[in-house]
Amino acid sequence: MLIGADHRRWIVGTVIAGLLALAAYGLYVHRTLHGPSGGSWPGLVYGAAGLALMLYAGLLGARRKVPTWRVGRATTWMKGHLWLGLLSYVLILFHSGFRWGGPLTFTLMALFTLVLLSGIFGVVLQHIVPRMMLMQLPLETVYEQIDSIVAQLRAEADALVTAVAGPLPVAEPTRGSERRGGGGLSRRQVLARPVLRAAPTWTTALPESAVLRDAYMTDIRPFLALRLPRNGRLSSHQLGEAVFLQLRMELPAALGEVVGELQAICEERRQLAVQVHLHHWLHGWLLVHVPLSMALLLLSIIHAVVTIRY
Repeated sequence: MLIGADHRRWIVGTVIAGLLALAAYGLYVHRTLHGPSGGSWPGLVYGAAGLALMLYAGLLGARRKVPTWRVGRATTWMKGHLWLGLLSYVLILFHSGFRWGGPLTFTLMALFTLVLLSGIFGVVLQHIVPRMMLMQLPLETVYEQIDSIVAQLRAEADALVTAVAGPLPVAEPTRGSERRGGGGLSRRQVLARPVLRAAPTWTTALPESAVLRDAYMTDIRPFLALRLPRNGRLSSHQLGEAVFLQLRMELPAALGEVVGELQAICEERRQLAVQVHLHHWLHGWLLVHVPLSMALLLLSIIHAVVTIRY
């Protein structure tokens, strides 16, 4: 979620509520004889209000799990999750009197701090990563279709090299129409990638094509796999340029078009790999934020029940 002008009311409301809570807390601290306490009436009010806002923020996950719920707009829930979640942290600090207390209270505040920091980290990523994708990835595509597109790229490269160098020493040719890996799309649902590159017209292998075939099997074809090799020469853009420059120097001009097509395919594969990496960054923080949030809510409810009963 991007923080823009549509968040102005939420920001103003959160700041005003926080200032009112701070003023009430200052008055409470000034009048109390033994210092603020979570068990006092003001402390309990702060704790109940903070827990209520935490539960509201936690309901966002439940709403996502049940998309048929039509309780408010999704953007409104997201804004409330962000700003009311921040406000709940302030209220819980007032509830505790800025003291983390015993083991349970310390664990709760440590969890709450981690949840808050991971959420802020996620918001920052959502502002940075999409812009990076827009600027660095002109060939960005739907994430769920990346595996299918990679398979199509490899099939197209196999066809280009086979046309000029003869059959490749592979167990089975890649079929780009099949779905490879996850994503939840069936074969018919995968959008076909339009192949715009012209096929070569050679029908027999050229004598010099052995150099191309060796380079293809050693460096290029492994780079077009679904999982990139970590130490491949084409993983670096600069080294990839050097590989194709060397091929152009060793091969006749008649094969220059094929080398250019292979280089374009590898560049598209490289951009898809960058997109996957950025996608993992954009969503990976949830693997920390969500479990910690669930643990925080559970322990908070236990803390509230124990406080009320004892």
